[in-house]
Amino acid sequence: MDIILLILSFILMIVGIIGSINPTFPGPLTSWSGLFIFSNISSVKVNSNLLIITLIITLIIFILEYIIPIFSSRKFIGSKLGMIGAIIGAIIGLLIDTYGIFFGPFIGAFFGELILNKSLDKSLKSTAELFLGLITLGFSKVLLSIIFLVIYINLFLNNFGNLFGSSA
Repeated sequence: MDIILLILSFILMIVGIIGSINPTFPGPLTSWSGLFIFSNISSVKVNSNLLIITLIITLIIFILEYIIPIFSSRKFIGSKLGMIGAIIGAIIGLLIDTYGIFFGPFIGAFFGELILNKSLDKSLKSTAELFLGLITLGFSKVLLSIIFLVIYINLFLNNFGNLFGSSA
């Protein structure tokens, strides 16, 4: 059973990194799940504080993934209509496609700004600023998933002897 948990935890670590780039999977949350499953292997010793701290960080990033498009639009987009457009775009995007959560806020904010009779240039500028905020978040997700992989590898090496019955 332990070997199955070990393999599953490693797969989740890799899927987490992929999910940080591709919005099909929640990247850091999937990576954290790999850490959690690894910690439940009978012969592995993992500090519970490590799991709690990494879970808190993961949940913050997970929540920010859905809140940043809305608050970025509020900060960078000059109108409430642009912000409402970003919110509607995010909701519709979430229902349509896995990439919809990424493109929905941009399209919604853009059209919200256009409806308000702003210029095309101003609408594009607001949308570009929103894009920069999401790119920053995406980079943070990839970085966090890679950090979780490094933690996983470190835990694996520290528990190698426990896992395979030899002294490492």
